[in-house]
Amino acid sequence: MTDAVQHLDLADPAFDVTSEPVLEARDAGWYAETPYGWAILRYEEGTAVLKDRRFQQGNARWPAQNGIHDGPWQQWWGETLLSIEGDDNLRLRRLLGPAFRSRTIEAMRPQFQALANELIDAFAPRGRVEFVSEFAEPYASRIFCLLLGLPDEQWPQVAHWADDLGKSFGVNVKSDLPRIEAALEGLTEYIEEVIADRAANPRDDLVTTLLTAHESDDALSRRELSVALVFLAFAGMETTRNQLGLAMQTFLAHPDQWALLAARPELGGRAVEEVMRVNPTVTWVTREAIDDVDLHGLLVPKGGIVQVLSHAIGTDPRAMGEASDFDLLVEDRPLHAGFGGGVHHCIGHFVARTDMSAALPLLARRMPGAAADGPGEWLPVSGNTGPIRFPIRFRAAS
Repeated sequence: MTDAVQHLDLADPAFDVTSEPVLEARDAGWYAETPYGWAILRYEEGTAVLKDRRFQQGNARWPAQNGIHDGPWQQWWGETLLSIEGDDNLRLRRLLGPAFRSRTIEAMRPQFQALANELIDAFAPRGRVEFVSEFAEPYASRIFCLLLGLPDEQWPQVAHWADDLGKSFGVNVKSDLPRIEAALEGLTEYIEEVIADRAANPRDDLVTTLLTAHESDDALSRRELSVALVFLAFAGMETTRNQLGLAMQTFLAHPDQWALLAARPELGGRAVEEVMRVNPTVTWVTREAIDDVDLHGLLVPKGGIVQVLSHAIGTDPRAMGEASDFDLLVEDRPLHAGFGGGVHHCIGHFVARTDMSAALPLLARRMPGAAADGPGEWLPVSGNTGPIRFPIRFRAAS
């Protein structure tokens, strides 16, 4: 503990969770105070909390923390895997899990690579790209359509809904609520139509797989399936799109690593882990104390919230050593917190790891000499972050 606990204003949209004040606070002590509870800043304490059974997810209180106490979004949020605890959480994970096994997703890698190359083909000859609209968003959205067996031409509408629903993770959630709820209504209606169609006409896709789990032991209700698929749409698409943009931002700051990835595509998996360690889209992971908890001398009362700051713990020199900078050749890094941890570890992490590790080496090989082509437009570096618009130039293929 420290005598003078630092204060970090996570509620301020202009606050940057990767900024010098955060790193200074980490040097001063392992935690700081915030409007959303305590922020944990060091790797050892942060990863321990994510596995600590004295804490639960904590996201269930996010609507109330933003002054939202009723309405369709507040109700739906309380039914997602982010908010459900205990036996219900384990039951849903058991039923949803088979659709996200590593072997199942890895078998789709050639399709992911083909899609990435198709998108790159459209802009490679001109040596310029608006990375979000021309690659990251269609790539993430079309993979979601592929997983669910949706018509590929539906991706722009699904992406629009997912983008607006993704504002659920932002610090401006209250002012964005009308757009969030309109997107929730549209995406829910569409997903429920897809569920009804697969019940009548089964296919070899994720929706049919999950429907089979429902029909076989009646443990997964139609409502639970609908909530899960809508959540997958906005969480999976938004985070993958954002993380790909942040990956490009990171590599542009390390051109030697970009050239290395182009030369050694087998480092694609390492690239995903390194990017998520040093530049994660999920900038904090929330936990709530189930009872009064003595956390290394800090008393967290029952219901108290702690936020594990992903960048701060991922770059903590106490865990990462002197070589804590972005480097694809450093092996055996401690595991980052980009996918959460403990019983709330992200159920779709194999999808994210596979689709990004398929795309990044192809982008590196086909976009040599990549550099920012202007400042772009970015979400706040707090909550869930990433680019809104990110123009990039590179050496065009001859």
